[in-house]
Amino acid sequence: MRTVLNILNFILGGFLTTLSWLLATLVSIIFIFTLPLTRSCWEITKLSFVPYGNEAVHVDELNPQGKSAILNTGGTLLNILWLVFFGWWLCVLHICTGIAQCVTIIGIPVGIANFKIAAIALWPVGRRVVSVETAQAAREANARRRFQ
Repeated sequence: MRTVLNILNFILGGFLTTLSWLLATLVSIIFIFTLPLTRSCWEITKLSFVPYGNEAVHVDELNPQGKSAILNTGGTLLNILWLVFFGWWLCVLHICTGIAQCVTIIGIPVGIANFKIAAIALWPVGRRVVSVETAQAAREANARRRFQ
């Protein structure tokens, strides 16, 4: 089912959003001061291309021992830089694509996936795209660690 939904996403506008993320990735490579944003761009490009079966998870959920106040502060500053240069127009693109997809009944699930990616597009630094199973396992491990 995931494969069918991913193909449907690509046909109904996912290629446009994926190309936009690739463009943002290339621009972030070209400008030296946005080079730290390249990893986040690439991660969300993968999510935009194949949204079903994958999930964007914050690195603190994947590796709770690696939490650092300095890294979190740097990530926040990079997210602000991201929002100013790339985030707002990618978010608007995902919202418009999601609305267009929701006009058709068959496109509603794909439109909902675009709305989820739109939220991530505003604040992507520090997120990694992993399989749904890996994300669930990380959340369960964190919950066990927190409540034991």
